[in-house]
Order: sequence, then structure tokens, then C-alpha cells
Amino acid sequence: MKQAVIFDMDGVLFDTEEFYYSRRKTFLAGRGISIDHLPPSFFIGGNMKQVWQKILGSDYDKWDVAQLQADYIAYKLANPLPYQEVIFGDVCPTLDRLSQEGFKIGLASSSTKADILKALSDTDLTHYFDVILSGQEFPESKPDPAIYNKAAELLGFAKEELLVIEDSEKGIAAAVAAGIEVWAIKDERYGLNQTAADRLIASLSQGLDILFEN
Repeated sequence: MKQAVIFDMDGVLFDTEEFYYSRRKTFLAGRGISIDHLPPSFFIGGNMKQVWQKILGSDYDKWDVAQLQADYIAYKLANPLPYQEVIFGDVCPTLDRLSQEGFKIGLASSSTKADILKALSDTDLTHYFDVILSGQEFPESKPDPAIYNKAAELLGFAKEELLVIEDSEKGIAAAVAAGIEVWAIKDERYGLNQTAADRLIASLSQGLDILFEN
């Protein structure tokens, strides 16, 4: 029997990917850098520190990548997401029911801790979560399983008592590598390979219905 659910954030709780891509593209274009050679799906489930080599290609050694990353973080802070506008409509009812039923709830996202805390604060979700983890806190982000292993440890349940809700290939791979059952919100836009997930669900609402049927 499941005792806790661990959610990814982007693409699961918030419909952020198109905003992220547009913001990233605008920032880089201002520095003469194009990402037209990379599909939007490349960025889903990861973070910028993982992808500079692919973005810059043969020009990688010409850039001060640490400074570029710092400038991008500052740009993000100056251009935050409108989280209240991009939260999926079934998030609050889902978290509310899980809480009422006595489930522990975790969040394990590749986003920065600042972005995570702002998203939860702006939408009044913080109080639902017993564990909040950022990929920023680990040497390697998803698909490395460390973030899910840590979430399991902090929640205090055996891994067979946990369920992960993901969407990205990297996130699904991280949960699988951690040995935790993972359901994926079915992708209809980016061509993500979600075949490694234990189950595909159309929405959080459908996932909740299935969870409580079992």
C-alpha cells in the first residue's frame, strides 16, 4: 500500500515548459547564442548547468560558462514565472485529498530551490509538502537517482510504499534508477519517450482515481 507520493514540479504541478523555453531563448539571443539546433524536449526535466555544452557546442571553450550561468540566474530572478497562471487546475484538489487521506507528500524537482519555493509560495501550496528537494542540492541532477533516494529517506517509508509522479524522460529514469514506482503525465506536445514509466496517466485527477481504486 502506498504511503507517500513524490511529485516532480515542472510539467506535473505547473505548465511551465513553454515559458521556460521562451525565457531561455530570449536570454541567450541577447548574447548572440542560438538554441534553434535543440528541440524544446531537450531541456525538459533538466537544468541549465547540465546543458551548456550542448547549447554552446564548439564555442564552449570561448565562454565563461560560470558567469553565463550566473547571468542567467539573475535574468530568471528578474523575469519570474507567473506561477498562479500556469498551475494545473487539479493540483490543489489532488494535494488536498492526499493530505486528508493521511499521505505524506514530497516534491523533488530539478529546478533551483529559489524557483521551487517561489512557485509553492505564490500558489499557497507549501504547507502540503513534508519534503521539498531541489536538484541544486545534489552533485548530479536527474536522471541521477540521488534526489529520489534522498526523498525516500526523508519520508521514512520503504520504496515500495512510495509513488513518483513525473513527466520527463530524465525524471522517469531517475525514479526507475531509485527503484520507486513512477507514473508519468502523458506527454502530448514534446515527443517525450515515457515508455520506462510504470503507468501513463492523462492528469493528476486520473492518477488520484487510480491510486484510490487500488
